[in-house]
Amino acid sequence: VQLQASGGGLVQPGGSLRLSCAASGSIFSITHMGWYRQVPGKQRELVATIVNGGSANYADPVKGRFTISRDNAKNSVYLQMDSLKPEDTAVYYCKAYCKSRSWSPPRDYWGQGTQLTVSS
Repeated sequence: VQLQASGGGLVQPGGSLRLSCAASGSIFSITHMGWYRQVPGKQRELVATIVNGGSANYADPVKGRFTISRDNAKNSVYLQMDSLKPEDTAVYYCKAYCKSRSWSPPRDYWGQGTQLTVSS
C-alpha cells in the first residue's frame, strides 16, 4: 500500500489550502484515514481523522478551520484548511489504517509528507 500526499505550499495567514492523499496498491479495505503534522523537534500530532461512515475527529487547534473529507471510491482523503495561521506550519502526513489482504491484519500506512508554510 502506498500513500501519495500533495497540495502543500506557501500560504499567507488567513489563507486556504487543500491537501490530497491517495492510497494505491494492494488494498483490501480501509478502516480510517487521517492527517497528522510534525514540526522539527516535536512529535507528530493528530490533525484530523475520518472513518468509513464519514464521522470525523479533529484536534482542538484546528476545529472550525479544517475540514477532512474522504472519497472511498478513490481511496482518497482530503484536508481543506481555512483561516490558516503561522502555527499551522508543519509537514503534513496522511495515514491509512487498512488491510492489504483479506487475511492480513490491519496496520497503519503513511504517506511521504507535504510541507505547509504559513507566512506573510
